[in-house]
Amino acid sequence: MTTGTKGTHLRKSAAVAITSGALLVTGALTAAPAQAASAPKIVAKGGYVMDNANGKTLYAKAADTRRSTGSTTKIMTAKVVLAQPHLNLNTKVTIKKAYSDYVVRKNASQAHLIVGDKVTVRQLLYGLMLPSGCDAAYALADKYGTGSTRTKRVANFIGKMNSAAKKLHLKHTHFDSFDGIGNGHNYSTPRDLTKLASSAMKNTMFREIVKTKRYTAKTITRTGSTRTMQTWRNTNSLLSSYRGAIGVKTGSGPEAGACLVFAATRNGKTVIGTVLASTTYAQRTKDASKLLNHGFARLR
Repeated sequence: MTTGTKGTHLRKSAAVAITSGALLVTGALTAAPAQAASAPKIVAKGGYVMDNANGKTLYAKAADTRRSTGSTTKIMTAKVVLAQPHLNLNTKVTIKKAYSDYVVRKNASQAHLIVGDKVTVRQLLYGLMLPSGCDAAYALADKYGTGSTRTKRVANFIGKMNSAAKKLHLKHTHFDSFDGIGNGHNYSTPRDLTKLASSAMKNTMFREIVKTKRYTAKTITRTGSTRTMQTWRNTNSLLSSYRGAIGVKTGSGPEAGACLVFAATRNGKTVIGTVLASTTYAQRTKDASKLLNHGFARLR
């Protein structure tokens, strides 16, 4: 009887030990992924990342705080153009002196369009998104806005940008410019810009443009001859430094700081996000890389 009692006791003790050991092993197994997916620290004042497949939030830092967005605004510029009914990407637009004067006056980034050249809408979109040409943005707003004067056409185009933002339920977004050089009322948030980019990336042409590292165009000059324009290089350095990067758009400015809307695809999964108000171009890339790594870790 005594032996049986000891045996029973030992069996119970062994069972407890095995159960405890199993809990410890289970705890160790569950702790590792949680630790791997711990939120990274970024320099940018605002950041947001989501699973592009379902919109699930993977990271958020001041995600709904309104900030100046710089040239990330041009995501909406491109989206509005690409949404035009019966859009013909081969339509030629004559470059006006007003576009050139504007970038000089604003000391803005430009595609170096030449007055009098006839440039296709497709080429203007590349000039808009790769070198972040404010002259290209002006040309597109003038072309696809409605009105009897250039001022009215541009105002109408910006109105279309705001209407598109409303349709996407971007509650903390407002545009007062076609290129991000605002007049005090051009703002968005990391969450809103990420949602905007996700919507824009549904367009095949948009996806093709924003993943392109460099682009060279031939245009017709005012005299009818053909000119090969300078090669446009994408300002998004993630395309060369981060495996799987597929876009989307850089931005900068005195108020905006260094901004980047980014996306990458690995193993069939796409992570998309935004950093606003980072300190330098190099730092915004580091911030975005950290957030992409974190996003993919969360999706394992």
